Amino acid sequence: MADQSIIRITKEIGDIQKSSDLSLAVAFRDRDVRSVKALIIGPHETPYEFGFFEFAVKFNKEYPRKSPSVTGTTTNGGRCRFNPNIYANGKVCLSILGTWRGERGEEWSAAQGLESILLSIQSLMSSNPYENEPGFEDANEPSDKKLQKDYVAKIRHETLRISVIQKLEEYLGITGNGRAAPTAERPIDADDFEVDDASVPWEPFKDLCKRRFLWYYDSYLESIRKAREEVKDGQQFARMPFEGASNSMDGKFNYSDLERRLRQIKTALDDETSSWASEGATPGVKDGTVGINLARQFEQIKESFKRSDVPHSVELENGNPFVWFLTYFGRPMTNLDGGLFRIKLNFSPRFPEEQPRVKFETRVFHHRIAADGTPCYFPNPNRREDVKQHIEAIIESLEEESPPYDPRTLVQPEAHKLFWGSADDRKMYNRRLRRSVQQSMEDL
Repeated sequence: MADQSIIRITKEIGDIQKSSDLSLAVAFRDRDVRSVKALIIGPHETPYEFGFFEFAVKFNKEYPRKSPSVTGTTTNGGRCRFNPNIYANGKVCLSILGTWRGERGEEWSAAQGLESILLSIQSLMSSNPYENEPGFEDANEPSDKKLQKDYVAKIRHETLRISVIQKLEEYLGITGNGRAAPTAERPIDADDFEVDDASVPWEPFKDLCKRRFLWYYDSYLESIRKAREEVKDGQQFARMPFEGASNSMDGKFNYSDLERRLRQIKTALDDETSSWASEGATPGVKDGTVGINLARQFEQIKESFKRSDVPHSVELENGNPFVWFLTYFGRPMTNLDGGLFRIKLNFSPRFPEEQPRVKFETRVFHHRIAADGTPCYFPNPNRREDVKQHIEAIIESLEEESPPYDPRTLVQPEAHKLFWGSADDRKMYNRRLRRSVQQSMEDL
């Protein structure tokens, strides 16, 4: 029975890791498959938008006959209740977990699994979480409407402050003065991603959150801009009727400070990326296993471009295998036709544990490319060490003409709004894309 339970758990974890769902991630240490960390990225158009919320999942030996236990760990040290159903102490109230009484048919069954649990938790992160509290589902009085708005406002603020800013500051070692210790002085060992020392925090989503921060940076700033129209710095959070002294979300709004800290994180991430190049150029790293592997892949990809009928090419920066430049020529008969784009790929000395940081050095107005040039692309999770599939994924996301709508790919708010807007909006998007393509040739 125990072996069957572990096989089931391992399969469910693998299915999520191979899934194309951009809002869920799971990880476990090889020695303990029953203890899982899960990451849920807050849904678009909710106060949880693009926040990084972690949960600890413990599977018992009777799984799947009995549900696992789930504890929220993004709670600001037990001081923040992010939802009527997600308490400050980490308790998650869901009928399928047996932590809340539900209607007949809503209780746990062996047909459910880890993904259904995470999707159920994600569904709590709605545009109006006030309604999640029993007895408040149909609260429609004017006073209720105001409380709903106040509740959304403070969740949006704390999502940014705790689940995004605080988390990234910890990952980057940003101190009270806003500075990050240089990566070269505190190198990240590969063991940071799989450690046996219980005193060292296990942070399996560190690299993922850093890369997603770069995706969503402009959305975070846009969220702050809009919030400032509704609240003032120093304004106290409103206490909800269902919040208690030790199970609440208390504090004050301070979006000026959040914006300052967001910009510091962006600078620190850019500095960290630059430090990879410096570290990779040193003889010990350049001639190490990762450096040799990247150099070999570079030569193979360079030759494959020469043999193919596509005009793209790759080169290294001063022979450094950790810094690549991809020259991309726009595909004929598309909006990219005639464009010439230079794309920089920075690799970490901890590659593939830390994935590449990619940036378009040639400006382009595209719904999958952030204002700073960071592309939103989807490498194969089973081939994270294969640079060629990264390049192919970058080109695919750039050239895809009819992608399925997915708000989790919102990396350039203005272009995204036009691309997915009305017919006239799409025409405007195409004109601005074409203009940037033409500009790419003029800038040579």
